[in-house]
Amino acid sequence: MTRDIHQQTPRPGGIALRQQESLESSNPPLSFPCLDAVESRTETLQKRSSQAGPEPSYTTGSHLTFHSHEPLLTDWGGVLSEFDIAYEAWGTLNKDRSNAILLHTGLSASSHAHSTPDNPKPGWWEKFIGPNKPVDTNKYFVICTNVIGGCYGSTGPSTIDPANGERYATRFPILTMEDMVRAQFRLLDHLGIERLYASVGSSMGGMQSLAAGTLFPDRVGRIASISGCARSHPYSIAMRHTQRQVLMMDPNWRRGFYYDSGIPPHTGMKLAREIATVTYRSGPEWEARFGRRRADSSRPPALCPDFLIETYLDHAGEKWCLEYDANSLLYVSKAMDLFDLGAEHRTKINALRAKNHSRLERIGGAATEDFSNSDSCSLTLPDKPYQEQEDSAQTMTSPENEPNIQSRPHGPPADLVAGMKALCDTPTLVLGVASDILFPAWQQREIAETLKRTGNRDVTHVELGEEKSLFGHDTFLLDLEGVGGAVKDFLG
Repeated sequence: MTRDIHQQTPRPGGIALRQQESLESSNPPLSFPCLDAVESRTETLQKRSSQAGPEPSYTTGSHLTFHSHEPLLTDWGGVLSEFDIAYEAWGTLNKDRSNAILLHTGLSASSHAHSTPDNPKPGWWEKFIGPNKPVDTNKYFVICTNVIGGCYGSTGPSTIDPANGERYATRFPILTMEDMVRAQFRLLDHLGIERLYASVGSSMGGMQSLAAGTLFPDRVGRIASISGCARSHPYSIAMRHTQRQVLMMDPNWRRGFYYDSGIPPHTGMKLAREIATVTYRSGPEWEARFGRRRADSSRPPALCPDFLIETYLDHAGEKWCLEYDANSLLYVSKAMDLFDLGAEHRTKINALRAKNHSRLERIGGAATEDFSNSDSCSLTLPDKPYQEQEDSAQTMTSPENEPNIQSRPHGPPADLVAGMKALCDTPTLVLGVASDILFPAWQQREIAETLKRTGNRDVTHVELGEEKSLFGHDTFLLDLEGVGGAVKDFLG
């Protein structure tokens, strides 16, 4: 179904009244069908909430569920007294349970990486998984989970808190990549899998694959990290911050307690997805696909989506804004920001975990414990805002400071080498894409260089140049030859 992006949809009273008031104006008022569409969706949600419940169903179909009755202590001190992990699996686990591959997802993906008899819908890595495919189910038993914090069956902010029978909402604890991995390994324990053949992931999954090897080096046989990083860098943090801000500014977000309000923050989610989509693809690809073409050059320009690239982004936001829980986006994206395999950060987190370990022993009282003075629960701005310094340009390129540029002549930071020392004996594939602006190729080079500095002699580094892929960050979803071929060679 297509819609005329310039079609004027009359709104009750408002627009007609403004048109009447402007009869004597030099020019007629512009129409805003994009805003009309938002208002129409709000009205539809209000009607639906009074008939069939207040929120959309965040699911992609049938999946398996593992329930852990054992509590999970999160890195920043929160506790989940119990939790669910949604997962799907393909292939057959061999007798000695040595052929299992744990597949980690990107930010918004579910466990549905490939179709199953119970859910025949194509998965997000459909062409990469199967008999004789890059992840060969004739050889491997492949497991993919929805991460905790997500909304596709695993415990997250939309889940009922067993302590009080209400949704967690923003009472859900702040998460890290390592928290997600620990929960996944609870599932592996349940399945009787002591050691993985491989930990494989792309984007956020590329972070998790490295985290799995770092946390459980004796349980991970090899690692494939695709379009990921060893620590989040300022640009990607800034982009995710912007997405969270537009979402949280949506009045329907209600500080996270929107589940019973009737209307989820669909406008903020739409805008957040549009910002994200800008980072997922590349400029050269869009130049070829859209150029400067307008959707309808016979009509005058509009402030609503007008250029083809604008209509593409608008569609991406519209398609997704009710498919994913807003709070899950906030929590999972923040976990990506916090990712850092450096030794200093890990030492700090391990000390914090040791300090908070006693919370596991008093789960019954965790819900009523007073956190009002806890730093971990208060978000504050610094007393003195950051200001540009006169010598900031000189500082960026000063030899005594780490350069914030693609070329790092002095090699990876010693702190990162020390933090990733646990991977010194783990065969690792690191794959990057030159057209990726969200996780630039220099970040994958940093991973490979760091691993080599740890003494790892089995590092395979692949970088797909722009002559091979213009799909940017989304290359890992689309390039069966470049990405899939490298994964198949590495696993084989």
